[in-house]
Amino acid sequence: MSAASFPQFVSLGEALTDLITQGNDGWVSRVGGAPWNVARVMARLGVPSAFAGAVSEDTFGNALASATEAAGLDMRFLQRNAHTPLLAIVHSLHPPRYFFIGDDSADLHFDPAALPQGWMRGVRCALIGGIALARPPLAGTLATLAEQLKAAGARIYYDPNFRVTMDARYDPMLERMARLADVIKVSDEDLLGLFRTEDQDAALARLRGCNPAAQILVTRGGEGASLLVGEQQWHARPPKITVVDTVGAGDAFIGGFMHSQMLRAELAPEEHLRWAIAAGAAACLGPGASPPTPEEVGRIAAEVAVAAR
Repeated sequence: MSAASFPQFVSLGEALTDLITQGNDGWVSRVGGAPWNVARVMARLGVPSAFAGAVSEDTFGNALASATEAAGLDMRFLQRNAHTPLLAIVHSLHPPRYFFIGDDSADLHFDPAALPQGWMRGVRCALIGGIALARPPLAGTLATLAEQLKAAGARIYYDPNFRVTMDARYDPMLERMARLADVIKVSDEDLLGLFRTEDQDAALARLRGCNPAAQILVTRGGEGASLLVGEQQWHARPPKITVVDTVGAGDAFIGGFMHSQMLRAELAPEEHLRWAIAAGAAACLGPGASPPTPEEVGRIAAEVAVAAR
């Protein structure tokens, strides 16, 4: 097959089911997983995309597969197997508290050899991240794929998306992926968790020390986000909007940044940051993880303020 027959963007990581407390012993399930959601964002923005991973063959896996197909993702990259589902049990909302159930679950049995032959030829950008990189043996499999994609000419984006399972055992993977990535996206909370410190500046310096050539994106919630490129730095703030739900805003943010770098490569770095901020804000206009359209992002981008620092 020719490169044109494969997706230009591939997200590698986990797809899972969130089981969220509703109080009084009630629970609601939601399809999720940050890398999977980023793939949905990219597809909504018009980039031929895929999520490469494995899900179960039960009702949870069926829901993820249906949502993957509905998002327009390349279904050749989603694998199904008879192992148990990966679940995130969100047992407290304020503050957020959760744990994962997934010993020997379907995601851990993802098999790169079962992907379409020659698929790497079409990939221009790939995102790797999430808790999958803290779940052996899947973690090593994905890191190796990232290295192979880099060698094949793809641009690598790394979003660790810190979770409590990423303790000191995650440090070698953090360094491995940071050294490999062209762009690293972290939140202010990610920095503190990944480096187990209360000194955000020191954590950022350590991250930059892993790969001085990488572009670094730091999101700061409602305060906006910063982009660091070498000695240059920009900060952008979102315009005032009516927030319906912030779930998926970070995934839309990195999706917007990748989309801008892929389709508008000639623009200055601060313009990619502007588009990313607008994508994150647009995702907050609807309930749940609502990937924005290019039209929604464009309308908001015109109101995003960007300043050099």
